[in-house]
Amino acid sequence: MEIRRALPREAGSLAALWLRSRAASIPSIPPTVHTDEEVTRWFEEVVLPTREVWVAGSPGEVVALMVLDHEWVDQLYVDPASTRHGIGAALLDHAMRRRPAGLKLWTFQSNVDARRFYEGCGFVAVATTTGDNEEHAPDVCYEWRPRSTVQPS
Repeated sequence: MEIRRALPREAGSLAALWLRSRAASIPSIPPTVHTDEEVTRWFEEVVLPTREVWVAGSPGEVVALMVLDHEWVDQLYVDPASTRHGIGAALLDHAMRRRPAGLKLWTFQSNVDARRFYEGCGFVAVATTTGDNEEHAPDVCYEWRPRSTVQPS
């Protein structure tokens, strides 16, 4: 499996992967409030031009995507047929190397599997909301900070 930067021409396939993953996660997460066309346009006009987008897979087949926006993991989605094979963890590990000072992310409180995954990767819940997002669903903010390298005296 390789991890590489996404290409602008991949906007449509990345939007399709995002939509498949979101749909497969219902009812753990609420359905998207946007049409397929709106999501594709968002990837084309906002995500790829303004954010750091990473993909994982084999040559010619992208099975996961991760969007970094400064210290935020803005999106992390794995194709439903490829979950539970360490791909999401590999992308997060990549993000941790790129952002050694720390990372933050939001996930829905109802997404128990994602919460367990993030906690297993060293993220700690630091805040919750009652639904300050487009879906109006309760969510939780996670942070990851590297372990201190300072040795006790």
